[in-house]
Amino acid sequence: MGSTGGEWQHLAGDSEAEEDETTLPELETAVDARSKWRNNVGFWLLGLCNNFAYVVMLSAAHDILSHQKVPGGNGTGPIPPSIPPENSSNVSRYDCNAISTGAVLLADILPTLLIKFSAPFCIHWFPYGLRVTICVISALGSFLLVAFSTGPVQSLTGVVLASISSGLGEITFLALTSFFDSAVVSAWSSGTGGAGLFGALSYLGLTQAGLSPQHTLLSMIVVPIIMLGSYFILLVPPPQHPPRPVHTGDPFTAHEPLLGGTALNKSRRYELSLAAKGQVVRGLLKYLFPLAVVYFAEYFINQGLFELLYFRNAPLTHPQQYRWYQMLYQAGVFLSRSSASCVRIRRIWVLAMLQCLNMVFLLAAVYFMFLPSIYLVFLLILYEGLLGGAGYVNTFHCVSEESQQEHREFAMGVACVADTLGISVSGAVAIPVHNYFCHLP
Repeated sequence: MGSTGGEWQHLAGDSEAEEDETTLPELETAVDARSKWRNNVGFWLLGLCNNFAYVVMLSAAHDILSHQKVPGGNGTGPIPPSIPPENSSNVSRYDCNAISTGAVLLADILPTLLIKFSAPFCIHWFPYGLRVTICVISALGSFLLVAFSTGPVQSLTGVVLASISSGLGEITFLALTSFFDSAVVSAWSSGTGGAGLFGALSYLGLTQAGLSPQHTLLSMIVVPIIMLGSYFILLVPPPQHPPRPVHTGDPFTAHEPLLGGTALNKSRRYELSLAAKGQVVRGLLKYLFPLAVVYFAEYFINQGLFELLYFRNAPLTHPQQYRWYQMLYQAGVFLSRSSASCVRIRRIWVLAMLQCLNMVFLLAAVYFMFLPSIYLVFLLILYEGLLGGAGYVNTFHCVSEESQQEHREFAMGVACVADTLGISVSGAVAIPVHNYFCHLP
């Protein structure tokens, strides 16, 4: 009988052990699912916050250049009687600003281009936490400088800060995705599309509701704070790699707050030679060149033609029409960037061809003025956004899936140069095109 009790205890112990063994995987699965959810939400918010200031500056480009002073705090009310109802620089059939909105685009993209060209070769020396902090400070400074601007130089300086924040953030967070599950690439892409939609929609909505452009910009300083919390609080660090010796000569090693040195260790483990990096870049050209063309065409439309697609008989003023164009474009981008889990496109050159046809059609529409209604333009702009967003998210999915593990972090950083290069060229081309049209009789 005594042995029976011992056997019972032994069996009970085995039963508890078996229960623990069956419970542990379930617990790990639940924890893993929760971590994936937090990381997906975190990267979605990081994409949203990273591109928010950049999008708002483009949505406000017409207001920044015209220095529209609105009575009674209404962001869409009539311009005071002392100022002509149309831009004083208008000498043709188009209602033009003295400076093309392409100038704002260049201020918003050239610093990003410089960062993206140089960063893949040296940014791994700086910890992610430091980079994110710089992004947050730059975005805050951008909103404050433009909101309290007293002249175009101060305004464009604020736009430059938005560009620094966006460019450094994009290359940082895209590289960071290489340490997480591949699903975060879709979350990031969807978030950047959401930044376009919510950034343009919030600027349009708040000014329509009666806020001045200045108060609208000041209300948006909460966005960089959300970015800070998303990175330092929401993201779950990936599993630690085996410890590696710490090089005391690296002053940044002790300051890696999120990854606990994982990113730094991993980048050292996969240190690439200059020749290897060149080989990776050559392998990416089949995706990067079409993406650059997609972005050249769409931003030429956005910053070169939007301002000139002005319908005098429409129920919206010129600034309101421009804001609606930006919002609808960003809505299309958001929809297509969020569709990667449903639709995959590997032939990015098809999207480039369709976007170029769209650009040529709208350029002809500006010159010959044959479009009868602004609502037709609304549809074309929504279609333009769909093409642009599809080009972005499918390019990065292809790069992520086809890159070897040791090349992926570098490849993701290099890939984001393509869209910036296309945007930069479009901004440079948009300015003389704007000047040409605005001097037509």
